[in-house]
Amino acid sequence: MGGASEAQQRDIVLSAMKILNDMSPEATPPEISFKVHQMVRTLTGNNDPYQKVKQDATQKALAMLPRLRTLVEESADPLDAALRLSIAGNIIDFGPNPSYDLWEEVENSLSQDIAIDDTDLLRDRLAEAEDVLYLADNAGETVFDRLLIEVLGKPVTYAVRGGPVLNDATLEDAIAAGIDTIAEVIDNGARAAGTILSQCSPAFVDRFMKADLILSKGMGNYETLSGVVAPIFFLMKVKCPIIGQHVGALQGSLIAKIAGSFP
Repeated sequence: MGGASEAQQRDIVLSAMKILNDMSPEATPPEISFKVHQMVRTLTGNNDPYQKVKQDATQKALAMLPRLRTLVEESADPLDAALRLSIAGNIIDFGPNPSYDLWEEVENSLSQDIAIDDTDLLRDRLAEAEDVLYLADNAGETVFDRLLIEVLGKPVTYAVRGGPVLNDATLEDAIAAGIDTIAEVIDNGARAAGTILSQCSPAFVDRFMKADLILSKGMGNYETLSGVVAPIFFLMKVKCPIIGQHVGALQGSLIAKIAGSFP
């Protein structure tokens, strides 16, 4: 996707092997991929290999928005429906899941049990919170996040990545999804597929540490924040067995989980 020549591909593979060799065994996948993607961009000169697939995913999701909004509006529990749809949008991922049927995912998410379901705790915390910090995941998924933001009933700050990495959402992607019309959109200052606080901007870290309630989308954010003491609710679909083992749910499960270190 980066347009690497055969010779560049060899150099990239060898460089990736060195990166893996030099990384700590405790490094998270987003910390490893941060260095690998940085190297790939440098060697190929391609700043955003996923730009087109991100744009296509956003347009595909926007075309579904009227139908999705009707599902929420006609639901007996709009928050539950919007929450499920937001998790359904998490299937838009060109890393572990490059092919998917988005509408089938929507239907499954509305009928499927949430394997780890702390939604009632979320309602309680939401009632107490002054505002919400919402950590974005992927482009296209942003449209599904928009539905959830619309029913939260609180001021929302929507935080995206500090630059292109994989198909993760950037400022451009959030604006394309219309998030800027219903929330404040900021970037976290880091170009990593997750939220690595040590790499984020001081301004973002300050917002993070002061947040009343944090909604964290996707596995990358879970991998980088599951051990952080903060008022976090993780919303995601389990897309690999390793995360399934860690969170305690089968691959394919829907997760709405309070952080174990929730203060």
